[in-house]
Amino acid sequence: MLNKILLYARDPQQTSAFYQRYFGFAVDADDGDGIIELALAEGGAHLLIHQAAKSVKLGQVGVKLVFDVQDIEAFKARSSALGLSFGSTHQADGYAFANAKDPDQNPVSISSRAFRTRA
Repeated sequence: MLNKILLYARDPQQTSAFYQRYFGFAVDADDGDGIIELALAEGGAHLLIHQAAKSVKLGQVGVKLVFDVQDIEAFKARSSALGLSFGSTHQADGYAFANAKDPDQNPVSISSRAFRTRA
């Protein structure tokens, strides 16, 4: 079972604030060990935000975080009002998605795939 996803960040506090503000995470633990652990009240995988070494190249497309969102356009509007702009909404096989970047240029996506109905 996947329980935790570690993200390297140039500024862990800024990256932590990003995921709290736009995706509803709350700090679950900040033990002073260099990792800020974020969790959602409704459960799911925790995000661990860790200080990146200067040698770490951030913003590569090796991993993209995808958040389940039932109403893509409403989520985009709320996010925009808070300062986060998503790109165009793309239509796929019965669902929609849109992409953005976190403060470290890691790709994030919102997707209604989990809520699609199949004929």
